[in-house]
Amino acid sequence: LIKIIDTPQFQRLRNIKQLGGGYYVFPGASHNRFEHSIGVGHLAGELVQTLKLKQPELDISERDVLCVQIAGLCHDLGHGPFSHLFDGMFNPEADPEHKDWKHEDASLEMFDHLVKTNGLAQEMERYGLILPPDLTFIKEMIKPLKSDDAEWPYEGRDENKSFLYEIVSNKQNGIDVDKFDYFARDCHHLGIRNNFDHQRFIMFARVCDVNGRKHICSRDKEVANLYDMFHTRNSLHRRAYQHRVTKSVEIMIKDALLKADHHILTKGSGGTTLCLSKAKTDMEAYTKLTDQVIERILHPCSCSNEFTLSPLEEARMILQRIMSRDLYQFVGETKVCNQGWTKNWPWLFWPTMIVKKTNKKQQQTYTWVVTLDYGMKNKDPINTTYFYTKANPTEAFKIPREQVSKLLPVCFAEKILRVYCKNSASLRDAKFCFQSWCHENDFLTEVTLYSVRSLHENSPKDDRIFLLFPL
Repeated sequence: LIKIIDTPQFQRLRNIKQLGGGYYVFPGASHNRFEHSIGVGHLAGELVQTLKLKQPELDISERDVLCVQIAGLCHDLGHGPFSHLFDGMFNPEADPEHKDWKHEDASLEMFDHLVKTNGLAQEMERYGLILPPDLTFIKEMIKPLKSDDAEWPYEGRDENKSFLYEIVSNKQNGIDVDKFDYFARDCHHLGIRNNFDHQRFIMFARVCDVNGRKHICSRDKEVANLYDMFHTRNSLHRRAYQHRVTKSVEIMIKDALLKADHHILTKGSGGTTLCLSKAKTDMEAYTKLTDQVIERILHPCSCSNEFTLSPLEEARMILQRIMSRDLYQFVGETKVCNQGWTKNWPWLFWPTMIVKKTNKKQQQTYTWVVTLDYGMKNKDPINTTYFYTKANPTEAFKIPREQVSKLLPVCFAEKILRVYCKNSASLRDAKFCFQSWCHENDFLTEVTLYSVRSLHENSPKDDRIFLLFPL
């Protein structure tokens, strides 16, 4: 594990903020992907070692333990600058052909690159791993499949080790050590109380057979603790990750990166140079891409190609606005009806500009859809979680929600439409437009907004805000 940590590919994570733009709102949130990854590797080892000691019949080998620890350690190797901002906001607009690309895809490539360039294959074999099967197993745990098919989808381990795929990234119900670490770590740095006790979960974790496959189960009395875990997740998104000022900062960083995309070049393998949005295709170039990219925009080297007044100057001006706290202004937000969302409102799935300037040269108002849920869209994650009793620790079963509490949520997801104004001079008009639109619509209908007519004749010509209401 230390051999992996002491590589440029892993040390790179020291320069990627765990919460992206959240550091500009919460001064304590200065932690990075580096320490989170070490924490996940540690907790992965804790959980698998507990299962190994508690249930020798599972035949968990030292190879299995080390592979699980490595997967936990390396699961976030593929994060780009400012973490989820890069793959969730920047990439879909900068590279629409690969808009579904996620950091997990880069984690797999970066892991291969790390092993190859640092000659770790022999070192792994010296510690008892068998290659290539164990490398395949590690990558399958970093990006597991969500599959209930009768046919076993993995190659790294047989079906009798199915529970190992639920430790680092659990696609069955979302209960995994990745969340255990970032709940505790993020709450600590944000100053938010964490109600979930992951050590208690590890203590009560047990593997049971469910329809021919082995799953990690919890004691029946722990069901309320698990609901607390998902409530903590929702609370962190609501209060920090999706904080309206955090999102304003991240939108501005995203805009700056888009402006600088083809003008900040990074050298990759074979002497090639790649722009920001293409660096993810070459791990040598991607290794050099961290949060420090904004320093290259703000303070370009005079002897490099980055020292150009235009178009890098536009990106620089956006970042300078962040530094002087001249942020995009929050106009308003409204809840969006979840029913029929997929069919009736496809235009809201990606950020959409809804209000434009008269001259159409600069899009002035920005919309963003915030999704708050328990990690499985509008499903109750406990419905896919198995429990056991003290009297019968080998039999797994589900607990009906009516047997848990009468006070549980009925709906497990909601969407919020937010509008931001890029120019504070137009904020008044933008708020008027948004409030009028909300009053006109008791619920969201499919609507297109265009530049039409100024609401206030005394508005400066270049700062008019326009809105077309649905008929």
